[in-house]
Amino acid sequence: MSRFRTRTRPPVALALPALLAVAFLLLPLIGILTRTQWSELGEHLTSPGVVEALRLSAVVSLWALGLSLVLGVPLAWLLARVPFKGKALVRSLVLLPMVLPPTVGGVALLLGFGRRGLLGPWLEGTFGITLPFHTSGAVVAATFVAMPFLVISLEGALGGLKQSYEETAASLGASQVRVFFTVTLPMVAPGLIAGAALTWARALGEFGATITFAGNLPGTTQTLPLQVYLLLQDQPEAATSVSLLLLAVAMGVLIALRGRWTGTPADRKAAELPPVAEEPAPTAAAEPSAPAKLAEPAEPAEPAEPAEPAEPAEPTAPDASGAAPRDGGRWPLHATVTGFNRLTLDAEPGTTIAVVGENGAGKTTLLRALLGLTPRAHAELRLGDTDVTALPPHKRQVAWVPQDGALFPHLSALANTAYGLRARRVPRAEARARAQAWLDRLGVGHLAHRKPAQLSGGQAQRVALARALAARPRLLLLDEPLAALDQTTRARVRHTLRTHLAEFGGVCLIVTHDPVEAVSLADRVLVLADGQTLQDAPPVEVTRHPRSPWVARMLGRNAWQGTASEGGLALAAGGRLVLAEELPDGVPALAIIAPEAVSVHRERPAGSPRNVWPGTVREITALGSRLRVLIGSAEAPDLVAEITPDAAAELGLADGVRVWTSVKATEITLVRL
Repeated sequence: MSRFRTRTRPPVALALPALLAVAFLLLPLIGILTRTQWSELGEHLTSPGVVEALRLSAVVSLWALGLSLVLGVPLAWLLARVPFKGKALVRSLVLLPMVLPPTVGGVALLLGFGRRGLLGPWLEGTFGITLPFHTSGAVVAATFVAMPFLVISLEGALGGLKQSYEETAASLGASQVRVFFTVTLPMVAPGLIAGAALTWARALGEFGATITFAGNLPGTTQTLPLQVYLLLQDQPEAATSVSLLLLAVAMGVLIALRGRWTGTPADRKAAELPPVAEEPAPTAAAEPSAPAKLAEPAEPAEPAEPAEPAEPAEPTAPDASGAAPRDGGRWPLHATVTGFNRLTLDAEPGTTIAVVGENGAGKTTLLRALLGLTPRAHAELRLGDTDVTALPPHKRQVAWVPQDGALFPHLSALANTAYGLRARRVPRAEARARAQAWLDRLGVGHLAHRKPAQLSGGQAQRVALARALAARPRLLLLDEPLAALDQTTRARVRHTLRTHLAEFGGVCLIVTHDPVEAVSLADRVLVLADGQTLQDAPPVEVTRHPRSPWVARMLGRNAWQGTASEGGLALAAGGRLVLAEELPDGVPALAIIAPEAVSVHRERPAGSPRNVWPGTVREITALGSRLRVLIGSAEAPDLVAEITPDAAAELGLADGVRVWTSVKATEITLVRL
């Protein structure tokens, strides 16, 4: 960032009130500093009454902090994570002590917990506990006024934490309580520490509610603020010295919090070690690099032995060693999904299904329904011989890799990979050994002790995949796992992913918008539209006969919808298309035109083409060694042509140039809808 910044002179109408506000806040503090008798400061602070009050304040504030943590942390989580009726009322109750006059709070505590209050007689009669005029009463009063600071700070931190971390942990087999203590709390530790510090400081300085509810008894309830109140009557100089002590404590807390305990671990500066550069993947066959090559079938998966031998276990859950269930590690899938998504899905073990569709088609909702994480859709799910419909997410053995990988930023790559095994009670040493083996298999074993912030995008994705596979899921869900990677890294990770999916004994669903991923990784392509199955077929079939204009365009084809009429196709967007294939009148169909089948001319062509339109070049983009030209026309929908750079130069193509396009009727593939 440049050291030179444009400085704007603030208007006087705003600057003057702002300066007055600073002076208004600063003047009382200056008064304490100037009126303090520095020569007698030590004597004032070491007097028996002040020392006793200081000891009692420390005891009361620490107990209040502990009670606030025990009660406030779960309350903050509830407000941040659980939708329920009356949440606004509960949040108002949390904020109330912050705006309520402290003496009124003390009166309220008396009426609630006093000897004649609502709960006081029961506490005294049953447990012999009397809160008013007792040290425990001072703790209750301090907790009442201080706990909101913890709840509000922590709720804000939880609200800023992406739930994908917690959901991913649950998919790896961690219960909600384990997720809370191993993922949620460590990631919101900065907010928790800030809230705890503010809570302690507020409890240390509590006065009004304490004196009203607990009284002012030396050695019992007379905390430091109450000691200041008494000293003001007889020894104002000593009161000033004690006030200075409280001021120093408060300022110390604020200075310690300034910019130090903000954000989540993922937001803080990464460790000093730099990211390790990507390493080339093992030599592989060339990946398809352009839509023109997508008609080739995906490479066949070579059979391989599972990474670990199957061990006997109960069919409903893995045993303590994380071993495979007694069905031999092969888990067919059957799912009936209702709600926003309405479909039935069956797949044999080892099947990889690419899920594609427009934004809002229900792809992610389908995955979350299989995980049991969304109310929008419900999945009746059977994996192998086990019906997991009624099981919570952490018991389904359905592993999820979200688009960003959701690696836990406070754990190393090794600890991330071992997380699912540890959640299933695998001994620590064994879990780490298995995790290291998976990292080695995916080529990132040398990065085991790196934190996610020290990994490149491709490395992080391989660690996320290793973590999911190490948990031995029966169903693997990948939500655009390669979307955030550059083209070179994506090709490497795609090769690694294809290699290990060939050995997976369950079913894998991959949500993708990349046609290369759909063709090279999947055995089937599931096309969704409005939550329903539009097409479910092998990649070659979907490539040759897409039933969705969106899928056809994703594959690099031109796709025009229309209705058969008089030996041609009346296009929905206007115009008419002459076809070599005849359909009965009124039949809806989709015309698929490959870009390389579109001819571009500067003059109207003569000869055999039966579909000819004038148009204007709107955009020219490079695709490998060829150019794709987008041509708009008033007589037909937009059309994409694919030509060589030499042909484009010969035709003198540029944005805005008028051209003619032609398509032979025999070059048009027709798909009935």
